[in-house]
Amino acid sequence: MAEPSENDQNSTVEGKKEEKEPQGTGNGGGEGENDDENGEEEEYEEEEEEEGEKKGGGGPPSEREKVESLFHRLSSGPVRLRVHDVVIKGNAKTKDSVIEAEVLDAFRSASTMQELFQAAGVANERLRRMEVFDSVSITLDAGPSELPGTSNVIIDVVEAKPLTGDIGIFTKPEARSWSLEGSLKSKNLFGYGDIWDASGAYGWDQASEISAGLSLPRLKAMSTPLVARVSLLSQDWLKYSSYKERLLGLSFGLLSTTRHNLAYNLTWRTLTDPTGMASKSVRRLLGHSLLSSIKYTYKIDRRDSHLRPTRGYAFLSSTQVGGLGPDSKSLRFIRQEFDLRCAFPLGFYNSALNVGVAAGVVLPWGRGFMDLPSPLPERFYMGGHSSPVCNLSGPASLLGFRPRGLGPTDSRRFIPSKSDIDDSSAFPGRDVLGGDLAVTAFADVSFDLPLSLFRESGIHGHVFINAGNLAKLTENKFKDFSFRKFGESFRSSAGFGIIFPTKLFRMEINYCYILKQFEHDHGKTGVQFNFSSP
Repeated sequence: MAEPSENDQNSTVEGKKEEKEPQGTGNGGGEGENDDENGEEEEYEEEEEEEGEKKGGGGPPSEREKVESLFHRLSSGPVRLRVHDVVIKGNAKTKDSVIEAEVLDAFRSASTMQELFQAAGVANERLRRMEVFDSVSITLDAGPSELPGTSNVIIDVVEAKPLTGDIGIFTKPEARSWSLEGSLKSKNLFGYGDIWDASGAYGWDQASEISAGLSLPRLKAMSTPLVARVSLLSQDWLKYSSYKERLLGLSFGLLSTTRHNLAYNLTWRTLTDPTGMASKSVRRLLGHSLLSSIKYTYKIDRRDSHLRPTRGYAFLSSTQVGGLGPDSKSLRFIRQEFDLRCAFPLGFYNSALNVGVAAGVVLPWGRGFMDLPSPLPERFYMGGHSSPVCNLSGPASLLGFRPRGLGPTDSRRFIPSKSDIDDSSAFPGRDVLGGDLAVTAFADVSFDLPLSLFRESGIHGHVFINAGNLAKLTENKFKDFSFRKFGESFRSSAGFGIIFPTKLFRMEINYCYILKQFEHDHGKTGVQFNFSSP
Protein backbone atom coordinates (compact mmCIF):
# COMPACT_ATOMS: atom_id res chain seq x y z
CA MET A 1 0.00 0.00 0.00
CA ALA A 2 3.10 2.24 0.01
CA GLU A 3 5.02 3.72 -2.84
CA PRO A 4 8.57 2.58 -3.71
CA SER A 5 11.34 3.99 -1.56
CA GLU A 6 12.95 7.13 -2.91
CA ASN A 7 16.39 5.77 -2.09
CA ASP A 8 16.11 2.79 -4.41
CA GLN A 9 13.80 2.79 -7.41
CA ASN A 10 14.25 -0.97 -7.83
CA SER A 11 12.94 -1.72 -4.35
CA THR A 12 9.31 -1.74 -3.29
CA VAL A 13 7.59 -1.27 0.02
CA GLU A 14 4.10 -2.69 0.06
CA GLY A 15 1.46 -2.77 2.74
CA LYS A 16 -1.06 -5.58 2.70
CA LYS A 17 -4.10 -5.90 4.88
CA GLU A 18 -5.90 -9.23 5.22
CA GLU A 19 -9.66 -9.33 5.79
CA LYS A 20 -10.43 -10.33 9.36
CA GLU A 21 -13.60 -11.25 11.14
CA PRO A 22 -14.78 -8.60 13.60
CA GLN A 23 -13.17 -9.19 16.98
CA GLY A 24 -15.56 -9.17 19.91
CA THR A 25 -14.73 -8.28 23.44
CA GLY A 26 -15.57 -11.79 24.65
CA ASN A 27 -17.47 -12.75 27.79
CA GLY A 28 -16.22 -10.59 30.58
CA GLY A 29 -13.24 -9.30 28.54
CA GLY A 30 -11.24 -6.59 30.32
CA GLU A 31 -10.22 -3.25 28.88
CA GLY A 32 -6.65 -2.94 27.63
CA GLU A 33 -4.42 -2.55 24.62
CA ASN A 34 -5.96 -5.52 22.74
CA ASP A 35 -9.47 -4.08 23.28
CA ASP A 36 -8.32 -0.74 21.87
CA GLU A 37 -6.77 -2.41 18.86
CA ASN A 38 -9.87 -4.60 18.38
CA GLY A 39 -11.99 -1.46 18.58
CA GLU A 40 -9.83 0.18 15.95
CA GLU A 41 -10.19 -2.89 13.70
CA GLU A 42 -13.98 -2.88 14.11
CA GLU A 43 -14.16 0.85 13.41
CA TYR A 44 -11.96 0.42 10.33
CA GLU A 45 -14.14 -2.43 8.99
CA GLU A 46 -17.31 -0.43 9.68
CA GLU A 47 -15.85 2.45 7.67
CA GLU A 48 -15.14 0.03 4.82
CA GLU A 49 -18.66 -1.38 4.93
CA GLU A 50 -20.22 2.10 5.01
CA GLU A 51 -18.05 3.17 2.08
CA GLY A 52 -19.04 0.00 0.23
CA GLU A 53 -22.72 0.60 0.87
CA LYS A 54 -22.43 4.11 -0.55
CA LYS A 55 -20.62 2.99 -3.71
CA GLY A 56 -21.71 -0.60 -4.21
CA GLY A 57 -25.29 -0.74 -2.95
CA GLY A 58 -24.64 -2.61 0.28
CA GLY A 59 -22.24 -5.25 -1.08
CA PRO A 60 -18.75 -5.95 0.32
CA PRO A 61 -16.19 -3.21 -0.48
CA SER A 62 -13.99 -3.73 -3.52
CA GLU A 63 -10.18 -3.86 -3.35
CA ARG A 64 -9.92 -0.35 -4.74
CA GLU A 65 -12.35 0.94 -2.13
CA LYS A 66 -10.29 -0.71 0.59
CA VAL A 67 -7.17 1.00 -0.72
CA GLU A 68 -8.90 4.37 -0.83
CA SER A 69 -10.24 3.87 2.69
CA LEU A 70 -6.78 2.95 3.98
CA PHE A 71 -5.16 6.02 2.43
CA HIS A 72 -7.95 8.16 3.92
CA ARG A 73 -7.28 6.65 7.33
CA LEU A 74 -3.51 7.19 6.99
CA SER A 75 -4.00 10.82 6.07
CA SER A 76 -6.41 11.46 8.94
CA GLY A 77 -3.94 10.53 11.71
CA PRO A 78 -1.56 7.90 13.11
CA VAL A 79 -2.61 4.28 12.69
CA ARG A 80 -1.32 2.11 15.52
CA LEU A 81 0.70 -0.82 14.22
CA ARG A 82 3.66 -2.76 15.56
CA VAL A 83 6.02 -5.31 14.01
CA HIS A 84 5.37 -8.92 14.96
CA ASP A 85 8.14 -10.62 12.94
CA VAL A 86 10.88 -9.89 10.39
CA VAL A 87 11.26 -12.55 7.68
CA ILE A 88 14.40 -12.56 5.48
CA LYS A 89 14.45 -14.26 2.08
CA GLY A 90 16.96 -14.65 -0.75
CA ASN A 91 20.12 -14.54 1.40
CA ALA A 92 21.82 -17.72 0.23
CA LYS A 93 25.20 -16.62 1.62
CA THR A 94 24.61 -13.57 3.81
CA LYS A 95 23.93 -14.47 7.42
CA ASP A 96 20.58 -13.42 8.91
CA SER A 97 22.32 -11.72 11.84
CA VAL A 98 24.12 -9.32 9.46
CA ILE A 99 20.86 -8.15 7.89
CA GLU A 100 19.10 -7.99 11.25
CA ALA A 101 21.86 -5.80 12.69
CA GLU A 102 21.16 -3.25 9.94
CA VAL A 103 17.34 -3.14 10.16
CA LEU A 104 15.95 -4.36 13.49
CA ASP A 105 16.50 -1.15 15.44
CA ALA A 106 14.61 0.83 12.78
CA PHE A 107 11.58 -1.49 12.85
CA ARG A 108 11.47 -1.92 16.62
CA SER A 109 11.10 1.83 17.13
CA ALA A 110 8.03 2.02 14.85
CA SER A 111 4.65 2.10 16.63
CA THR A 112 2.40 3.36 13.82
CA MET A 113 1.92 2.46 10.19
CA GLN A 114 3.34 5.80 9.10
CA GLU A 115 6.50 5.20 11.17
CA LEU A 116 6.72 1.68 9.78
CA PHE A 117 6.79 2.99 6.22
CA GLN A 118 9.59 5.38 7.17
CA ALA A 119 11.50 2.57 8.89
CA ALA A 120 11.20 0.46 5.73
CA GLY A 121 12.80 3.26 3.72
CA VAL A 122 15.65 3.60 6.24
CA ALA A 123 16.22 -0.17 6.28
CA ASN A 124 16.22 -0.29 2.48
CA GLU A 125 18.87 2.44 2.29
CA ARG A 126 21.07 0.72 4.88
CA LEU A 127 20.98 -2.61 3.06
CA ARG A 128 21.68 -0.91 -0.26
CA ARG A 129 24.74 0.85 1.19
CA MET A 130 26.25 -2.51 2.15
CA GLU A 131 27.05 -3.01 -1.58
CA VAL A 132 26.52 -6.79 -1.39
CA PHE A 133 22.97 -6.85 -2.78
CA ASP A 134 21.83 -6.16 -6.33
CA SER A 135 18.29 -5.39 -5.17
CA VAL A 136 16.31 -5.12 -1.94
CA SER A 137 12.53 -5.44 -1.63
CA ILE A 138 10.68 -4.83 1.65
CA THR A 139 7.03 -5.84 1.98
CA LEU A 140 4.73 -5.07 4.91
CA ASP A 141 2.23 -7.90 5.35
CA ALA A 142 -0.56 -8.46 7.89
CA GLY A 143 0.38 -10.15 11.15
CA PRO A 144 -1.33 -13.22 12.62
CA SER A 145 -5.13 -13.00 12.77
CA GLU A 146 -5.07 -13.63 16.52
CA LEU A 147 -2.82 -10.54 16.96
CA PRO A 148 -4.66 -7.60 15.42
CA GLY A 149 -2.72 -4.39 14.95
CA THR A 150 0.49 -6.23 14.00
CA SER A 151 2.49 -6.57 10.80
CA ASN A 152 5.12 -8.93 9.42
CA VAL A 153 8.08 -7.39 7.57
CA ILE A 154 9.32 -9.47 4.64
CA ILE A 155 12.81 -8.58 3.34
CA ASP A 156 13.67 -10.14 -0.02
CA VAL A 157 17.24 -9.61 -1.24
CA VAL A 158 19.16 -10.55 -4.38
CA GLU A 159 22.85 -11.03 -3.62
CA ALA A 160 25.45 -9.40 -5.87
CA LYS A 161 28.13 -11.21 -7.84
CA PRO A 162 30.94 -12.30 -5.51
CA LEU A 163 33.78 -10.99 -7.71
CA THR A 164 33.96 -7.74 -9.68
CA GLY A 165 36.75 -5.73 -11.24
CA ASP A 166 37.52 -2.89 -13.57
CA ILE A 167 40.47 -1.33 -15.34
CA GLY A 168 40.89 1.86 -17.32
CA ILE A 169 43.22 4.56 -18.58
CA PHE A 170 42.47 8.06 -17.35
CA THR A 171 43.80 11.33 -18.67
CA LYS A 172 43.98 14.91 -17.41
CA PRO A 173 44.47 17.09 -20.48
CA GLU A 174 45.08 20.23 -18.43
CA ALA A 175 47.99 18.55 -16.61
CA ARG A 176 49.14 16.52 -19.64
CA SER A 177 49.16 13.37 -17.46
CA TRP A 178 47.94 9.81 -17.90
CA SER A 179 47.29 7.04 -15.40
CA LEU A 180 46.42 3.35 -15.55
CA GLU A 181 44.03 2.32 -12.78
CA GLY A 182 42.45 -0.99 -11.85
CA SER A 183 40.62 -2.60 -8.94
CA LEU A 184 39.34 -6.02 -7.87
CA LYS A 185 36.58 -6.62 -5.30
CA SER A 186 35.50 -9.77 -3.52
CA LYS A 187 32.08 -9.31 -1.93
CA ASN A 188 30.57 -11.29 0.93
CA LEU A 189 33.39 -13.82 1.01
CA PHE A 190 32.47 -15.14 4.48
CA GLY A 191 28.81 -14.13 4.52
CA TYR A 192 29.24 -11.20 6.92
CA GLY A 193 28.79 -8.52 4.28
CA ASP A 194 32.58 -8.26 4.10
CA ILE A 195 34.15 -6.58 1.08
CA TRP A 196 37.80 -7.27 0.25
CA ASP A 197 39.37 -5.11 -2.40
CA ALA A 198 42.74 -4.48 -4.01
CA SER A 199 43.51 -1.55 -6.26
CA GLY A 200 46.42 -0.06 -8.10
CA ALA A 201 47.16 3.10 -10.05
CA TYR A 202 50.21 4.01 -12.08
CA GLY A 203 50.73 7.59 -13.20
CA TRP A 204 53.23 8.22 -15.96
CA ASP A 205 54.56 11.40 -14.43
CA GLN A 206 53.38 11.93 -10.86
CA ALA A 207 51.73 9.31 -8.61
CA SER A 208 51.53 5.55 -8.19
CA GLU A 209 49.59 3.61 -5.56
CA ILE A 210 48.94 0.03 -4.48
CA SER A 211 46.42 -0.65 -1.72
CA ALA A 212 44.24 -3.35 -0.19
CA GLY A 213 41.31 -2.96 2.15
CA LEU A 214 38.58 -4.66 4.16
CA SER A 215 35.13 -3.29 4.92
CA LEU A 216 32.67 -4.84 7.39
CA PRO A 217 29.10 -3.63 8.01
CA ARG A 218 27.60 -2.98 11.41
CA LEU A 219 27.48 -6.17 13.49
CA LYS A 220 25.75 -6.72 16.81
CA ALA A 221 28.89 -5.87 18.77
CA MET A 222 29.70 -2.78 16.71
CA SER A 223 27.69 0.39 16.24
CA THR A 224 29.54 1.49 13.11
CA PRO A 225 31.06 -0.18 10.02
CA LEU A 226 34.70 -1.24 10.25
CA VAL A 227 37.08 -0.16 7.49
CA ALA A 228 40.79 -1.00 7.36
CA ARG A 229 43.26 -0.30 4.58
CA VAL A 230 46.96 -0.74 3.91
CA SER A 231 48.57 1.24 1.11
CA LEU A 232 51.87 2.08 -0.57
CA LEU A 233 51.88 5.46 -2.30
CA SER A 234 54.55 7.27 -4.27
CA GLN A 235 54.13 10.88 -5.42
CA ASP A 236 56.44 12.98 -7.52
CA TRP A 237 56.51 16.71 -6.66
CA LEU A 238 59.88 17.42 -8.28
CA LYS A 239 58.33 19.74 -10.88
CA TYR A 240 56.77 22.00 -8.25
CA SER A 241 58.64 21.54 -4.97
CA SER A 242 61.77 19.41 -5.68
CA TYR A 243 60.88 16.34 -3.63
CA LYS A 244 59.45 12.86 -3.97
CA GLU A 245 57.14 11.40 -1.36
CA ARG A 246 56.74 7.74 -0.46
CA LEU A 247 54.21 6.54 2.10
CA LEU A 248 53.58 3.11 3.61
CA GLY A 249 50.50 3.33 5.76
CA LEU A 250 47.67 1.66 7.61
CA SER A 251 44.32 3.38 8.19
CA PHE A 252 41.26 2.46 10.25
CA GLY A 253 37.76 3.86 9.96
CA LEU A 254 36.55 4.27 13.55
CA LEU A 255 33.22 5.99 12.89
CA SER A 256 31.28 6.45 9.69
CA THR A 257 27.77 7.92 9.48
CA THR A 258 25.95 10.19 7.07
CA ARG A 259 27.57 13.32 8.54
CA HIS A 260 30.40 12.16 10.80
CA ASN A 261 33.63 10.36 9.99
CA LEU A 262 36.48 9.48 12.33
CA ALA A 263 39.65 7.73 11.12
CA TYR A 264 43.08 6.84 12.45
CA ASN A 265 46.13 6.80 10.21
CA LEU A 266 49.59 5.35 10.86
CA THR A 267 52.06 6.06 8.05
CA TRP A 268 55.82 5.88 7.55
CA ARG A 269 56.78 8.70 5.21
CA THR A 270 59.98 9.33 3.27
CA LEU A 271 60.80 12.59 1.46
CA THR A 272 63.74 12.54 -0.96
CA ASP A 273 65.36 14.84 -3.52
CA PRO A 274 66.98 12.70 -6.25
CA THR A 275 68.03 15.79 -8.23
CA GLY A 276 70.00 17.40 -5.40
CA MET A 277 68.57 20.79 -6.43
CA ALA A 278 65.98 21.33 -3.70
CA SER A 279 65.91 24.70 -2.00
CA LYS A 280 67.22 25.13 1.53
CA SER A 281 63.65 25.32 2.90
CA VAL A 282 62.84 21.92 1.37
CA ARG A 283 66.18 20.18 2.07
CA ARG A 284 65.93 20.55 5.84
CA LEU A 285 62.54 18.78 5.84
CA LEU A 286 63.69 15.75 3.84
CA GLY A 287 64.13 12.31 5.40
CA HIS A 288 61.99 9.82 7.33
CA SER A 289 59.07 10.64 9.61
CA LEU A 290 56.15 8.89 11.29
CA LEU A 291 52.62 10.15 10.78
CA SER A 292 50.33 8.99 13.58
CA SER A 293 47.16 11.03 13.34
CA ILE A 294 43.44 11.01 13.96
CA LYS A 295 41.05 12.91 11.71
CA TYR A 296 37.45 13.93 12.32
CA THR A 297 35.23 15.21 9.50
CA TYR A 298 31.76 16.69 9.72
CA LYS A 299 29.95 17.10 6.41
CA ILE A 300 26.44 18.15 5.46
CA ASP A 301 25.28 18.69 1.90
CA ARG A 302 21.73 19.94 1.31
CA ARG A 303 22.21 21.06 -2.29
CA ASP A 304 19.81 19.72 -4.90
CA SER A 305 22.69 18.54 -7.13
CA HIS A 306 26.43 18.07 -6.84
CA LEU A 307 27.12 18.69 -10.52
CA ARG A 308 24.85 21.71 -10.98
CA PRO A 309 23.54 23.08 -7.68
CA THR A 310 20.65 25.55 -7.98
CA ARG A 311 19.55 25.76 -4.34
CA GLY A 312 20.67 24.62 -0.90
CA TYR A 313 23.89 24.71 1.09
CA ALA A 314 26.84 22.50 2.05
CA PHE A 315 29.35 22.65 4.89
CA LEU A 316 32.53 20.76 5.73
CA SER A 317 34.69 20.88 8.85
CA SER A 318 37.82 18.75 9.09
CA THR A 319 40.15 18.48 12.10
CA GLN A 320 43.38 16.44 12.03
CA VAL A 321 45.76 16.00 14.97
CA GLY A 322 49.16 14.44 14.31
CA GLY A 323 51.77 13.24 16.78
CA LEU A 324 49.80 10.61 18.70
CA GLY A 325 52.75 8.67 20.06
CA PRO A 326 56.04 9.04 21.96
CA ASP A 327 58.27 8.56 18.88
CA SER A 328 60.63 11.50 18.33
CA LYS A 329 60.16 11.25 14.56
CA SER A 330 56.38 11.57 14.88
CA LEU A 331 55.03 14.65 13.10
CA ARG A 332 53.19 16.89 15.58
CA PHE A 333 50.67 19.25 14.06
CA ILE A 334 47.05 20.40 14.12
CA ARG A 335 45.28 20.99 10.81
CA GLN A 336 41.83 22.60 10.60
CA GLU A 337 39.72 23.24 7.49
CA PHE A 338 36.32 24.84 6.84
CA ASP A 339 34.36 24.93 3.58
CA LEU A 340 30.94 26.55 3.06
CA ARG A 341 28.91 26.61 -0.17
CA CYS A 342 25.49 28.14 -0.90
CA ALA A 343 23.32 28.05 -4.02
CA PHE A 344 20.48 30.49 -4.79
CA PRO A 345 18.04 30.23 -7.75
CA LEU A 346 17.75 33.45 -9.77
CA GLY A 347 14.42 32.68 -11.43
CA PHE A 348 15.32 32.96 -15.14
CA TYR A 349 16.90 30.54 -17.65
CA ASN A 350 17.28 28.00 -14.84
CA SER A 351 20.08 30.22 -13.55
CA ALA A 352 21.61 30.00 -10.10
CA LEU A 353 24.22 31.83 -8.07
CA ASN A 354 26.76 29.65 -6.26
CA VAL A 355 29.03 31.26 -3.69
CA GLY A 356 31.58 29.70 -1.41
CA VAL A 357 34.36 30.44 1.04
CA ALA A 358 36.98 28.05 2.42
CA ALA A 359 39.76 28.51 4.97
CA GLY A 360 42.38 26.38 6.64
CA VAL A 361 45.29 26.59 9.06
CA VAL A 362 48.05 24.14 10.01
CA LEU A 363 50.38 24.62 12.99
CA PRO A 364 52.88 22.40 14.81
CA TRP A 365 52.37 21.75 18.51
CA GLY A 366 54.75 21.18 21.39
CA ARG A 367 57.39 23.22 23.15
CA GLY A 368 58.40 26.26 21.10
CA PHE A 369 55.97 25.25 18.35
CA MET A 370 55.95 28.65 16.62
CA ASP A 371 59.70 28.35 16.05
CA LEU A 372 59.25 25.02 14.24
CA PRO A 373 58.25 24.48 10.59
CA SER A 374 54.96 22.79 9.74
CA PRO A 375 55.21 19.43 7.89
CA LEU A 376 55.74 20.04 4.17
CA PRO A 377 53.00 17.71 2.74
CA GLU A 378 50.41 18.87 5.32
CA ARG A 379 50.62 22.50 4.21
CA PHE A 380 48.03 24.10 1.95
CA TYR A 381 48.67 24.38 -1.77
CA MET A 382 46.51 26.28 -4.18
CA GLY A 383 45.75 26.20 -7.92
CA GLY A 384 44.83 23.46 -10.35
CA HIS A 385 41.89 22.94 -12.65
CA SER A 386 39.15 21.44 -10.46
CA SER A 387 35.84 23.26 -10.21
CA PRO A 388 35.20 24.99 -6.86
CA VAL A 389 31.44 24.39 -7.26
CA CYS A 390 31.30 20.58 -7.00
CA ASN A 391 33.55 19.24 -4.29
CA LEU A 392 33.99 20.29 -0.69
CA SER A 393 37.77 20.14 -0.85
CA GLY A 394 38.88 23.01 1.37
CA PRO A 395 40.93 26.03 0.27
CA ALA A 396 42.62 24.45 -2.77
CA SER A 397 40.94 25.41 -6.06
CA LEU A 398 41.84 28.61 -7.92
CA LEU A 399 41.00 28.56 -11.62
CA GLY A 400 43.58 30.05 -13.98
CA PHE A 401 46.58 28.96 -11.91
CA ARG A 402 48.55 25.74 -12.36
CA PRO A 403 48.70 23.18 -9.50
CA ARG A 404 50.78 24.64 -6.66
CA GLY A 405 50.83 27.80 -8.72
CA LEU A 406 51.06 30.49 -6.02
CA GLY A 407 52.22 31.22 -2.52
CA PRO A 408 55.57 31.31 -0.72
CA THR A 409 58.58 30.05 -2.71
CA ASP A 410 62.34 29.61 -2.28
CA SER A 411 65.21 29.51 -4.81
CA ARG A 412 66.40 26.06 -5.79
CA ARG A 413 69.98 25.02 -5.41
CA PHE A 414 72.03 25.87 -8.49
CA ILE A 415 74.78 23.44 -9.47
CA PRO A 416 76.29 24.96 -12.63
CA SER A 417 78.15 23.09 -15.30
CA LYS A 418 80.81 24.69 -17.51
CA SER A 419 78.22 25.46 -20.20
CA ASP A 420 75.83 27.04 -17.68
CA ILE A 421 78.19 29.61 -16.17
CA ASP A 422 77.37 32.28 -18.75
CA ASP A 423 73.80 31.14 -19.43
CA SER A 424 71.29 33.02 -17.25
CA SER A 425 68.43 30.76 -18.43
CA ALA A 426 70.08 27.74 -16.78
CA PHE A 427 69.01 28.73 -13.27
CA PRO A 428 66.64 26.01 -12.00
CA GLY A 429 63.79 28.18 -10.70
CA ARG A 430 62.00 28.12 -7.35
CA ASP A 431 60.31 25.61 -5.06
CA VAL A 432 56.70 26.13 -4.00
CA LEU A 433 56.60 25.85 -0.19
CA GLY A 434 52.86 26.02 0.51
CA GLY A 435 51.22 27.99 3.29
CA ASP A 436 50.17 27.57 6.91
CA LEU A 437 47.11 29.78 6.38
CA ALA A 438 44.89 29.55 3.29
CA VAL A 439 41.67 31.31 2.24
CA THR A 440 39.69 31.02 -1.01
CA ALA A 441 36.36 32.45 -2.18
CA PHE A 442 34.34 32.22 -5.39
CA ALA A 443 31.10 33.27 -7.06
CA ASP A 444 29.63 31.38 -10.01
CA VAL A 445 26.46 32.06 -12.04
CA SER A 446 25.20 29.14 -14.14
CA PHE A 447 22.48 29.44 -16.79
CA ASP A 448 20.83 27.51 -19.61
CA LEU A 449 22.03 28.02 -23.16
CA PRO A 450 19.43 29.11 -25.74
CA LEU A 451 19.48 25.94 -27.90
CA SER A 452 17.01 23.24 -26.82
CA LEU A 453 19.55 20.54 -27.71
CA PHE A 454 21.89 21.89 -25.03
CA ARG A 455 19.12 22.23 -22.44
CA GLU A 456 17.95 18.63 -22.98
CA SER A 457 21.52 17.35 -22.61
CA GLY A 458 22.20 19.40 -19.48
CA ILE A 459 24.92 21.41 -21.21
CA HIS A 460 24.93 24.94 -19.78
CA GLY A 461 27.07 28.02 -19.43
CA HIS A 462 28.55 29.89 -16.49
CA VAL A 463 30.56 32.96 -15.53
CA PHE A 464 32.78 33.03 -12.47
CA ILE A 465 35.22 34.95 -10.34
CA ASN A 466 37.49 33.46 -7.69
CA ALA A 467 40.24 34.61 -5.35
CA GLY A 468 42.64 33.09 -2.86
CA ASN A 469 45.81 33.57 -0.86
CA LEU A 470 48.40 31.69 1.21
CA ALA A 471 50.60 32.86 4.08
CA LYS A 472 53.32 31.40 6.25
CA LEU A 473 52.89 31.63 10.04
CA THR A 474 55.44 29.22 11.53
CA GLU A 475 59.15 29.80 12.15
CA ASN A 476 58.23 33.19 13.68
CA LYS A 477 56.72 34.45 10.41
CA PHE A 478 53.53 35.26 12.32
CA LYS A 479 55.30 38.36 13.65
CA ASP A 480 55.26 39.85 10.14
CA PHE A 481 51.64 38.82 9.43
CA SER A 482 48.80 41.33 9.22
CA PHE A 483 45.30 40.88 7.88
CA ARG A 484 45.61 44.06 5.84
CA LYS A 485 48.65 42.80 3.95
CA PHE A 486 47.06 39.38 3.61
CA GLY A 487 43.94 40.91 2.05
CA GLU A 488 45.92 43.11 -0.31
CA SER A 489 47.93 40.16 -1.65
CA PHE A 490 44.94 38.03 -2.75
CA ARG A 491 45.31 36.50 -6.21
CA SER A 492 42.19 36.49 -8.40
CA SER A 493 40.83 35.42 -11.77
CA ALA A 494 37.56 35.59 -13.70
CA GLY A 495 36.11 33.95 -16.78
CA PHE A 496 33.30 32.13 -18.52
CA GLY A 497 32.77 28.72 -20.03
CA ILE A 498 30.56 25.81 -21.07
CA ILE A 499 29.87 22.88 -18.75
CA PHE A 500 29.21 19.29 -19.89
CA PRO A 501 27.75 17.32 -16.95
CA THR A 502 27.67 13.51 -17.02
CA LYS A 503 26.78 10.87 -14.45
CA LEU A 504 30.48 10.31 -13.68
CA PHE A 505 32.08 13.75 -13.87
CA ARG A 506 31.67 17.39 -14.81
CA MET A 507 33.78 18.73 -17.69
CA GLU A 508 34.32 22.45 -18.23
CA ILE A 509 35.83 24.40 -21.10
CA ASN A 510 36.69 27.78 -19.61
CA TYR A 511 38.35 30.97 -20.67
CA CYS A 512 40.22 32.31 -17.64
CA TYR A 513 41.54 35.84 -17.27
CA ILE A 514 44.08 36.52 -14.51
CA LEU A 515 43.03 39.63 -12.61
CA LYS A 516 45.87 39.68 -10.11
CA GLN A 517 49.05 37.69 -9.51
CA PHE A 518 52.53 38.35 -8.13
CA GLU A 519 56.10 37.52 -8.98
CA HIS A 520 56.85 33.79 -8.99
CA ASP A 521 53.11 32.94 -9.36
CA HIS A 522 52.08 30.72 -12.28
CA GLY A 523 48.77 32.06 -13.58
CA LYS A 524 47.91 32.08 -17.27
CA THR A 525 45.17 33.81 -19.25
CA GLY A 526 43.60 31.49 -21.82
CA VAL A 527 41.44 28.40 -22.39
CA GLN A 528 41.51 25.64 -19.77
CA PHE A 529 39.90 22.21 -19.48
CA ASN A 530 38.58 21.31 -16.04
CA PHE A 531 37.35 17.94 -14.79
CA SER A 532 35.54 17.40 -11.49
CA SER A 533 33.90 14.33 -10.00
CA PRO A 534 30.74 14.66 -7.87
